[in-house]
This record gives sequence, structure tokens and C-alpha cells, in this order.
Amino acid sequence: VNSRGIKVFTCRWSPANDQPKALIFLCHGYGMECSVSMRGCATRLVKAGYEVHGMDCEGHGKSPGLLGLVSDFDNLIDDLSEHFTNICEMRENRKKMRILMGESMGGAMALRLHRKKPDYWDGAVLVAPMCKIADDMKPSPVVVKILVSLSRIIPTWKLTPTPDIIDIAFRDPKVRKEVRTNRYTYKGRPRLQTSYQLYKASLDLEKRLEEVSLPFLVLHGEDDKVTDPSVSKVLYESARATDKKLKLYPGMWHSLSYGELPENLDTVFSDIVEWLDKRYSARCFELEDQLKHANDKVICT
Repeated sequence: VNSRGIKVFTCRWSPANDQPKALIFLCHGYGMECSVSMRGCATRLVKAGYEVHGMDCEGHGKSPGLLGLVSDFDNLIDDLSEHFTNICEMRENRKKMRILMGESMGGAMALRLHRKKPDYWDGAVLVAPMCKIADDMKPSPVVVKILVSLSRIIPTWKLTPTPDIIDIAFRDPKVRKEVRTNRYTYKGRPRLQTSYQLYKASLDLEKRLEEVSLPFLVLHGEDDKVTDPSVSKVLYESARATDKKLKLYPGMWHSLSYGELPENLDTVFSDIVEWLDKRYSARCFELEDQLKHANDKVICT
């Protein structure tokens, strides 16, 4: 139950017998949800030894609210922050590494969660993050002004003039069919208030990329028509973080964690797990070093 008294749907996947290497917190994309669209992603991460948590944001999936409506982007960030932080602060989790992971709108959410608590998270995997909406998806400045005005009057109406996101985001035809037949995913043109909130959030992030200080891996398909791959390059170049990595995939589309062809998904998740395992190994070495120094101090005393 969030701070506004709304009961939201949450998900958890964990290794059956082993202690997880770290906690990974998934932030879903616009119109998507946890239990179906993120299952494949979570299964791969669990198989690699990680515990995964997710949440259907208000207006998405199995959580309450008008499907596809983002009334206030800040509310979504507050809900994610509260839920994910509560998990991290459980006694059994306090020493575990905390990694944010988000695709598209979820990537923007991960960056906003980092900004909310700059020193709290140990890293982020950003998949085609919504730091800027691609020019092909964005209406003209005149239309944007009209839509912003209309969003105050008829916020829930599906009037945003954009291409069909499902057709241009998911490369695998089987996945496109799954998304269209999944009753928990949003189909149709974006609602006016949703478009305004996402537009405002992406502009805000684009102006403050230099504030990103946590270790991160950013991945983007070079043929992405939904979010702009060039902005992921700008994020990589502008962020003050010293531990950062950029992976661009020629020929790949927007949804790299769910909608790509199977062989491409294997490539993407191989890169993600390799990056996660390096951070896990570094953390283990750091803890061993701290333990050694503590033991040396006891012996000297």
C-alpha cells in the first residue's frame, strides 16, 4: 500500500536454493507490467544468481488506476522509492548490493530514483532510457503547446498523435502479438496527461544528465525509433560517474530486454550479467579486504 493509500501490485523472483548475489529492482516501461512482460528478463537474472523485485506502477498492469494514465510522474517515483527502499532495509538485505534496472520509461524512473537518493544505490542498468523522446515520435512544437493545454481539460483522452509504439518498439512479431493480447498492457494512443508527464520528465532528465554519479551500464539499439540513441551517448559522456559503460547494438530496436529476436536477447543479457558479475566480484573483494583489516586490527590489539 503506497503513501496515498493505494494498493499496488508487486513481484519478486529469487534463486530457489542459493543466497542471491545482489538485489535488482526492475522499473517497467510505459504501458507495460511486471508479471508477464518482465518474467523473461527476471528469469535470466535469477538464473545468473540475482534476486529481482518489480512493481506495477499506478495505471499499469494489475495496479489500480485508469490503464495507461500517468497523472503525476513524481508519484510513480515516490511509490517505487518507498517499496524498493523497504526491501533494501530488511535485516537480511542490508548488506546486499542494490541495483536499479529500467527500460525506456523505466530507465527514466531509475535515473530519478538515483537523483532522489544519490548515494543509496550501487549501480544501474539503463536499457534505452527515456532521457529524450525520439524526434520521429515527437509532435511539432505548435502541436505540443496545444496538447499541453488540452491535457489540463481532457487529461484522459487518447489524442496524442504518435505512431503505434508496439509496432516500432518490439522487433519480434511473436512479442508484438503477446503485448497486444495481454490485457494488462496498454494499447492505443497515449493519453494527453500521460504524454505531458513523460515529455516533461524526459526534458528534465535531458537537462541534468551530468548529475548522474552512480555506476551504470547504458544499452541502446541503434535502430531505436522510440527513444533517442544519441542521448544515451550524451548521458555516457556527460555523467559525472567514473564507472560507466555504453553498449550500442547495430540493427536492434527499442525493447532490448523483451522485444528483440531471441539471439539478440542472448547477446544483451550476456552483456548485462557480465557487468553485474564484475560489480559483485568487486564488492566481494572489498568486503574480504575490510574483514582482513578488521581481523588484523584485533590481532594487533
